[in-house]
Formats: sequence, structure tokens, C-alpha cells
Amino acid sequence: MHELVRRMYPLCRSITGDGVRATLDIVGEYVPLTVHEVPTGTQVLDWTVPQEWNIRDAYIADGTGRRVVDFAASSLHVLGYSVPVSATMPLSELRGHLHTLPDHPSWVPYRTSYYKPEWGFCLAQETLDAMPDGEYEVRVDSTLADGHLTYAEHVVPGQVADEVIVSCHVCHPSLANDNLAGVAVATYLARALTEQNPYYTYRFVFAPGTIGAITWLARNAERIDQVKHGLVLACAGDRGSLTYKQSRRGDAEIDRVLRHVLTASERPHEIRKFTPYGYDERQYCSPGFDLGVGSLSRTPYAGYPEYHTSADDPDFVSPEAMADTLAVCREAFAVLDRNRRYVNLSPYGEPQLGRRGLYDSLGGRSDAKQAQMAMLWVLSLADGGHTLLDVAERSGLPFDTVAAAADALRDAELIKA
Repeated sequence: MHELVRRMYPLCRSITGDGVRATLDIVGEYVPLTVHEVPTGTQVLDWTVPQEWNIRDAYIADGTGRRVVDFAASSLHVLGYSVPVSATMPLSELRGHLHTLPDHPSWVPYRTSYYKPEWGFCLAQETLDAMPDGEYEVRVDSTLADGHLTYAEHVVPGQVADEVIVSCHVCHPSLANDNLAGVAVATYLARALTEQNPYYTYRFVFAPGTIGAITWLARNAERIDQVKHGLVLACAGDRGSLTYKQSRRGDAEIDRVLRHVLTASERPHEIRKFTPYGYDERQYCSPGFDLGVGSLSRTPYAGYPEYHTSADDPDFVSPEAMADTLAVCREAFAVLDRNRRYVNLSPYGEPQLGRRGLYDSLGGRSDAKQAQMAMLWVLSLADGGHTLLDVAERSGLPFDTVAAAADALRDAELIKA
């Protein structure tokens, strides 16, 4: 995953354009993608697909021709969606188009102007401080024209048509944690699920933030009832502890599953309530759709100094952190996939487990007593209204133990889904 982050890092991504396509081309080497191109001007809910932005070169050069700021060195150096410009101007005039971080003088900020025609450069404060007064050549070789918004999907077929969506944004330029770590984790999660036979169908959405998710929702509104659960992945690779942000509902099944998995694993973590600000969970959870979609990250957006700066580079994310995020996703979806409601087929009194060989089957298990209790709990709560997660939470037993007990009782025809 870390190598995938490094491969994608140099590309200049935005909400549209060839940088998004190039990123999806790389992801497509790992999992097959269906790529969608939505034309400029398409109405998507309350929004309109904007013009497509592409950039070839940009720089600020001093009187000697030396490039003081060079897009070729980092895609962060240009204000996202900058309109074309070719001019010579004094530093006093240029300053109004320059963005820096005085509190972190060696870092370059990430700034955009998607829906207001503007141009600008982002640079280190120490670079600006070293620029003497004088004339500077300014050039942004970009195009803003009718084109397309690009997003992609990868679908892992399940035993049922009901879907779990996994969404990540592909619109940020050279930012490793806020963008690419989530893309990498989603990619490898898709590969892992493909090797299994999941119960749910898993749909992975690789789309630009906000406008991309809105476009996906607009194009899938008629089949949105198939989406039963969802997870947005972002900031998935920094060294902070895990953070889960609940869906708007607050008690959606995905919320309970993530809370259970994180608590049972004894990982340091934080559970946060939903707020209508953040990543694309706010689009999926908007009241008209009200999907059960939460967001998993490590340190949340804007929660670390390197956020939206050049310091969010591949060295800022760690393979170990991404592996841990991936492991939690796999654990959570394993619970989600096995979380069923059962009905006790012998509900009058406790059925005799011994003559069915259920106690004997536990003889060699180190957790035989726990497994026996799990059977009794499943039988007690198998009334068609309780899920296995309900059983695990109420009994205090591990979900895997409860699910294994349910499997044994089902095989003995004592319960049915």
C-alpha cells in the first residue's frame, strides 16, 4: 500500500481532469475498474458538473529566468483550478496571488478555487521571504474547458444484491494521508474481499470529493435502496490512533459494528458523533438519502499540523498504520457479513444440546465454557428481533464466538436465519 501511495503521489489531481484519470489508471492495475465520464453541464442534484481543468506547466521566474516557484517540483505549487495566465508583474502586485503558511515557513499549503475564476501560487514562506522586489514572469499553462468529471467503481459480487459502499476521494494533488492512503487502503480492501465469498455486494467508489459523491448519488438515486451500509475512508495512514465518525443516524448497523470491533480489539480509538462537515459521509447521509454511512480515519481532517500541506508526504504515512486501518476494515466487514437475525426452532424450554453432540464438539476447545455460554445466549435471543451483534453486546462475548455458536446451532437445526 505504501508503494502505491508513492506511485500516485506526484500526480496533479483535482475534481476533474487527466490527473484523476491517471490515478484511476494506476488503481486499475490492482483491481478492475468501471470508469464513468460525466459531461460538463450535467445537472447532479443541486449542483452542475463543472468545466474540466488540466494543467501542463506553471512557474514564477525572477529576472534571471530562474524558476523561484515551479509546478514541476510539486503539484501543490499551483492554486487548484487556476485559470491561464502569462504576464510580467512586480512582486507587490504578485503578492495578492501568493499563499503561504507563516507558522510553518518551510511548508507549502494546498489551496483551491474551484468555482471562482482565479489564479495563484502556493509556496513556502521562506521562499517568499527570499524573493526581492522586482519584476517576475508569471505563467500558468492550464485549460478550463467543457469536458467531463471522472469517477470509477469496483464491484465485488456478493451472495445478495444488497450493497455496502466504500468511498474514497481522488481529488487532492500531492497529499499522501489526506487522499492517497485512503485510496490505497480501499484498493487493497477490494482485493481482499475479491478473494472471499462475501454475503453483501461491495461497491467501491473512487470519486472526487463532494461533487464526485453528489454525482454518484444523482446517477444512482433509483437504486439507492440497495445500499444498506457504507464507509468513507480518509486520512488512513498517519501514525495517530483510529477515529470512527458515526453516520447521521448515529445507531446505524455500521456504527455499531465499528464501535464493537474497535472496542473488542482494545486498539486506542475515538468514536465521534456525526457532524455535517468533513468528507463525503455528509453527502451519503444527507436527509434525502439518509444512508448508514460512517467515516473511518486515523487522525481526523484538520487534526494534524501537516493537513493540507506539503508535509503530508509519503514519509508522513506509515505502512504499519495503513495495515492497521485495513485490518480494522476487514474485521468490521467480517462482522457485518455474519450479522444475522435468527429464530429459535425449539423455543419451549432449553433444547437438549448434549444429545445433539453440541457439547461434545467443544471438548477440545480452550474456550469451551465461553462457547457453551454463547450457544445459550444465541438460543435465548433468537426471537427474530435480535442480531448476533445484539447477542455479543448483551452477553459481553466476542462476536466470533457468538457467530460460531450460531453456525453450530444452525447446523443442528435448532435455529434458522
